[in-house]
Amino acid sequence: MENKVIYIKPNRNAEVGAPEVFLKDIASVTSTDEHLTAKAKALKVYQFREGQEKRAVISNLKLIELLQGLEKGVTVENVGELDTLIKLVRVPEKKGLFVWGKVVFVSLISFFGTAFTIMAFHNDIGIHDVFGRLYEQIMGADSNGFTTLEVTYSLGLAVGITVFFNHIGGRRITADPTPIEVEMRVYEKDVDDTLIETAEREGKTIDAS
Repeated sequence: MENKVIYIKPNRNAEVGAPEVFLKDIASVTSTDEHLTAKAKALKVYQFREGQEKRAVISNLKLIELLQGLEKGVTVENVGELDTLIKLVRVPEKKGLFVWGKVVFVSLISFFGTAFTIMAFHNDIGIHDVFGRLYEQIMGADSNGFTTLEVTYSLGLAVGITVFFNHIGGRRITADPTPIEVEMRVYEKDVDDTLIETAEREGKTIDAS
């Protein structure tokens, strides 16, 4: 009997929009047998129940067990993660007023919070006095608070923030990820690791029987 090999690459975390979770939703699958690959991708690996927590952790061993039940003589090779965090996320098709309200609220908080932080920092270091004394030393006259120094500094601050965050509107300046994106990925990884470890400690990981 020919030994058939299925290669799977499970993701660290996967978001699904329906209660039924199939292998293709959480992992990349390939094999030399196209028919077997199709069957593997369509394999149901989990089912979220009503009232159940919308997160689940499934072990790589459980996936191997399910795949080996497809046909006799199937060998499974894992080239991905050992555990996968599955999240059931239901996204409304139409964005209502509540969603738009949250977007506006977060935008206002971000804008005014950032402005307050910048002003508090400048007040703390006394930048107004610094500019005033520098202007007086160079020009030999008192500053009225609105000089070339203030204008160029404000423009430079805006340009610096734009370059640092790598965005102008919805467009990137370069292909590199922004600092916020990097920190978000680090944060997401830490959260996923914590949830997976917690599930293992509490014995909630879906493992091989």
